[in-house]
Amino acid sequence: MKYLIVGLGNPGFKYENTRHNVGFKVLEQLIEGTPTTFEVDKLGNVAKHKFKGRTLILLQPSTFMNLSGKAVNYWMQKEKISIENVLIITDDLSLPFGTLRLKGKGSDAGHNGLKDIAATLNTTKYARLKFGVGADFSTGQQVDYVLGDWNSTEKKTLNERLNMSCEFIKGFASIGLNRTMNEFNGK
Repeated sequence: MKYLIVGLGNPGFKYENTRHNVGFKVLEQLIEGTPTTFEVDKLGNVAKHKFKGRTLILLQPSTFMNLSGKAVNYWMQKEKISIENVLIITDDLSLPFGTLRLKGKGSDAGHNGLKDIAATLNTTKYARLKFGVGADFSTGQQVDYVLGDWNSTEKKTLNERLNMSCEFIKGFASIGLNRTMNEFNGK
């Protein structure tokens, strides 16, 4: 069984440690210490990771956040993966830092990456793991905030929250969306 696990972010060193790139960070954490590596491929960096007899196609789109749908659609078609086996990992301003929430559908809540995926796939019924980055910014400073680096307080627990995100991915691929939501949401 195959799954497409997409970590949203922007390509390039400039964005590497920003809040907006937490999707990339989660996927890197998932394969840390394994022989799996990312390779540059069409529309992104891609890794194939095995977990409990399942193949996880890990995708870090190179299309920039606002055009994420193109990469998601391409890899769904290429790997013949249905929408039920797609998980998008994204930053979320409406959740406090480190809060993780898995959902099976929903609005884009103003997130341009999710907006483009919904427009490209013509549905909002796809699983997403939202990683709370908080909203500690002044009016009009949202872009600077999400494209900013983690602060010292966030860095202290970031690794633990990335590890917890990996547990959500493993659950999604092994016990399914609903059981994973019931077991892990709120942790």
